[in-house]
Amino acid sequence: MPGATIRNCGDSTYHALFESSQLGANAAYIEDLYEQYLVAPDSVGPTWKAYFDGFKGREAGDIPHSAVIETIAGASKRAGQVPTAGVGDERERGVGKLITAYRSRGHLGADMDPLGLLESPPAPDLDLGFHGLSGKDLATEFSTGGVGGHDRMKLGDLLALLKATYTGPIGAEFMHISDAEQRRWVYERLENAGGNYGRTAEDKQRILERLTAADGLERYLGTKYVGQKRFSLEGGDSLIPLLDTTIRRAGEQGVRDVVFGMAHRGRLNVLVNILGKPPRQLFDEFEGKFAHVHHDFAHTGDVKYHLGFSADVATAGGPVHLALAFNPSHLEIVDPVVAGSVRSRQDRRGKAGRSQVLPVLMHGDAAFAGQGVVMELLQMSQARGFAVGGTLHIVINNQVGFTTSDRQDARSTLYCTDVAKMVGAPILHVNGDNPEAVAFCAEMALDFRNQFGRDVVIDLVCYRRHGHNEADEPAATQPLMYQVIRKHKTPRALYAEQLVAEGAIKDEDAQALADAYRDKLDQGVVTTELVEVTPDEFTIDWSKYLKGTLADPVDTTFDRAALDELATAINAIPDEVKLHARVGKIYEDRRKMAAGEQAGDWGFAENLAYATLLNEGYKLRLVGQDSGRGTFFHRHAILHDQATDDYYLPLRQLVKNPVDVTIIDSLLSEEAVMGFEYGYSTADPQVLDIWEAQFGDFANGAQVVIDQFLSSGEAKWGRLCGLVLLLPHGYEGQGPEHSSARLERFLQLCALDNMMVCVPTTPAQAYHMIRRQMRMATRTPLVVMTPKSLLRHKLAVSSLDELASGTFQHLIPDAEANPKKVKRVVACSGKVYYDLLEDARKRGTEDVAIVRVEQLYPFPREALAAELKRYPAARDVVWCQEEPQNQGAWRQIRHDLLVCIGSGQTLRFAGRQESPSTACGDLSRHVIEQTELIRSAVENTSVSHRQRQAHGNHRLA
Repeated sequence: MPGATIRNCGDSTYHALFESSQLGANAAYIEDLYEQYLVAPDSVGPTWKAYFDGFKGREAGDIPHSAVIETIAGASKRAGQVPTAGVGDERERGVGKLITAYRSRGHLGADMDPLGLLESPPAPDLDLGFHGLSGKDLATEFSTGGVGGHDRMKLGDLLALLKATYTGPIGAEFMHISDAEQRRWVYERLENAGGNYGRTAEDKQRILERLTAADGLERYLGTKYVGQKRFSLEGGDSLIPLLDTTIRRAGEQGVRDVVFGMAHRGRLNVLVNILGKPPRQLFDEFEGKFAHVHHDFAHTGDVKYHLGFSADVATAGGPVHLALAFNPSHLEIVDPVVAGSVRSRQDRRGKAGRSQVLPVLMHGDAAFAGQGVVMELLQMSQARGFAVGGTLHIVINNQVGFTTSDRQDARSTLYCTDVAKMVGAPILHVNGDNPEAVAFCAEMALDFRNQFGRDVVIDLVCYRRHGHNEADEPAATQPLMYQVIRKHKTPRALYAEQLVAEGAIKDEDAQALADAYRDKLDQGVVTTELVEVTPDEFTIDWSKYLKGTLADPVDTTFDRAALDELATAINAIPDEVKLHARVGKIYEDRRKMAAGEQAGDWGFAENLAYATLLNEGYKLRLVGQDSGRGTFFHRHAILHDQATDDYYLPLRQLVKNPVDVTIIDSLLSEEAVMGFEYGYSTADPQVLDIWEAQFGDFANGAQVVIDQFLSSGEAKWGRLCGLVLLLPHGYEGQGPEHSSARLERFLQLCALDNMMVCVPTTPAQAYHMIRRQMRMATRTPLVVMTPKSLLRHKLAVSSLDELASGTFQHLIPDAEANPKKVKRVVACSGKVYYDLLEDARKRGTEDVAIVRVEQLYPFPREALAAELKRYPAARDVVWCQEEPQNQGAWRQIRHDLLVCIGSGQTLRFAGRQESPSTACGDLSRHVIEQTELIRSAVENTSVSHRQRQAHGNHRLA
């Protein structure tokens, strides 16, 4: 360290700091000195202090360190001045470094583990001697820079305050935060408390009552339902007073909604003791008597520790609505879902939304460190399309992930919460056996979130009294830990003893609380203070969407005159917006399309569909990787001024509230972003919410969202969702990763009208499909295989009349074929239709009809059967697809096709041979395969030997 050789040297060495050859080597020393000055200005000596005082921005503490070094060096060279230091200055400087050490690394000495098993790295810089101080200095008064509100303190008093603040039951990490104001806020809050957490007698009674509730429910369930899984909270009981404190304080500060997300650990306890779920209802679930059970496969229900709940609770500031999100066993995947739901609720409330709706996410220690979706959501926390004004993260840190308790196996970082440092979140590690410290952290975390609009983490260090579930034997894998746990008193017992020792309560008072709570459970009555609330303007009525079905007719027509006006409006770009030449040409063409001078292409029709829905009062949220312009340069819903780099949204000119048209080019995440949009769409049926993949196969990065929420959320939890997935799909020789959106996977998930899967082939079809999504009588996910080359295909165009008066066609018949001449019917979906059409026209084929199935689920059986009957001479029915035989639609719809064919008709497949990969990587091979599959569909042949050989050559290599 450069400063180590300079600290006690004379003026000549200090002069050397400012020689150009030495400046770089000593930059770290000057930077360290400046950081120390920010902590304790007087500790650096009068000369250095005078220099630092001269910089603008001192009060904000935001001078770049490099600028400090350069300025000092330049000023010193010009004036020939150098800083000097004396013995007294060195001790002052040592005190400043001591303060910084405790703020930075005091957590390493904190008493945060209730079991006493946590081993922290040594922290020698917490000792006086490390900073050139000793016991002889304890009675000496030094400058502190305002620690605990004191400008000067005796070193002994200062050291005691620092230890009480930073090495007590709270271990605080905040010096990684780059913003000086946020750092100052944290250390002032902690140091002003100085280990005294300011709980009143009433507060203490409330904490004990909540701990009694937490402990009492677990004991009751463990006795009444022996051996049944409940994923007990025991050991982490302080979570209940933590949440209780948060909710009551949030209510006082004007919060109206709190949305929770959590896994299974302690969930039943939170449901009953925080959200007010009636205990009798929970007991019925243990006994297999689930409420609202539907005896059909479309409503499967879920296990009790995955279920959500909502209620309104009383606080001093008024009622607060609490909602616990439904979630699967896949740890942490509920996090972005909650964040999306919160953002939707906030958007409905306008400018006050961030302060009125609070997200609270509860994590497991192993999952918080191990699941990548946590990092993705943290990275989204300040992005404009996803920010929610800060999330309160609570890690229920039982120090063992299922069976992994060794940190070297669980993670590479010291703490499970270290990932949160990437966004500058303060982290408060707190001993779960000290509920007063826990309550203090709850208040502090909430206040930080409200002050700065940023995420904050409470690491509730506790333990798990039983195994992963109650049937596990944890001592088999953690023998020493569970020897300690079995001898360890519960948090309720420890706190009751503390209050008795303080004289705050008597022994019999603690027992009376336990008896009273058990009586409530025996009676099955609610254990929290619920209130009845009249629905307000922010309340969503979902009841009208529960009656609709996918079979209901949907009117997607739109008045032609009004359509013309909208087409003109969204394509009229102000002169001051300077467009890129290529974009300008696109909008020039769109103005011709709006005037009816040119047929409408995909981008024109898509933007016009959004415009008509906005005109009808719906809202738009379009999110994806490159969604503003479109991956394939077709949409251009966001226009970038080439002169100013400002942006302009034509669609936004149609609405009064800019939030009603939100188009976001998201960060490169699939899992968290899709989860966020799922959450958003489940909170507001009036928003057309779209997640778009850059290429369709990228959606498999979010497969857990698709499997556990999108496809099954309604069946498991009764949650309606109208989210749209736009997945570019089609074989154009771009290789295995840019051809297939894995259509087969979505069709495999389809059952009992749980979602729709469409492959539109014209702009008009896309237009009516988009309009149908919002105008239908229910809300159902829509998965769309969107085109790439068709975006500019000369035949893939539509007229304004087709948009105004048409409808979405589940199946498009062959309008050119003569039914009397047709001997073969080729059914297909997507881009391959145009390849078939081109080949048939080139050949002059008259005995083949080409039918497009535009909706693959629910499959249009009646329409296809009726279409096949139009061709009495047709004996050959072919399903043609670009995908390999084991992929695409074939194996998922073959049963539908067999139902549709008539007597005397046969069904066969035309497409690529089975393959482990979606597509080949060689363009020339792609062309051969495409030519062969088209030929095999149009002619009465199967895929040729040439294609089979091409697929088999790899086995001979």
